Amino acid sequence: MKIILPLLIIAMLIFGNCDSRKNNGGHSHEEHAGGNQALYDEVMNVHDEVMPKMDDIYKLKEQLKKQIADAPDMVQERRKAVETAILRLDSASDGMMVWMRNFNPLPDSLGEEQARQYLEDERKKVTQVKEDMLEAIEEAESLK
Repeated sequence: MKIILPLLIIAMLIFGNCDSRKNNGGHSHEEHAGGNQALYDEVMNVHDEVMPKMDDIYKLKEQLKKQIADAPDMVQERRKAVETAILRLDSASDGMMVWMRNFNPLPDSLGEEQARQYLEDERKKVTQVKEDMLEAIEEAESLK
């Protein structure tokens, strides 16, 4: 548990710098995406939209765990629902971390068509991550 928060902070710092690379001497998105700039930007926009929700996931998970700890006589059905919500939050968080770890800037050697296909696949993946995160958050909030 204590390792998750530092990992989240590191991930936010790494991916939080994506926008700063546009405006400084670092690599721009243009260099990585070639003629697929709009598609690359779309993938990154989905990521940027939900990445801040990683903190919400962590806080909700802690609140739900506290509910269980504070109510040892919690009705079994409720306890199971809270535990399931915690597992979904974990899974959603892990999904984002895995996607970020596996997402790679496009190498210059990759042709435009291959780059487009890669980015379309990544758009599907990150959109699924977004949906998983939002659904897990909604479920957890309904149990607060």
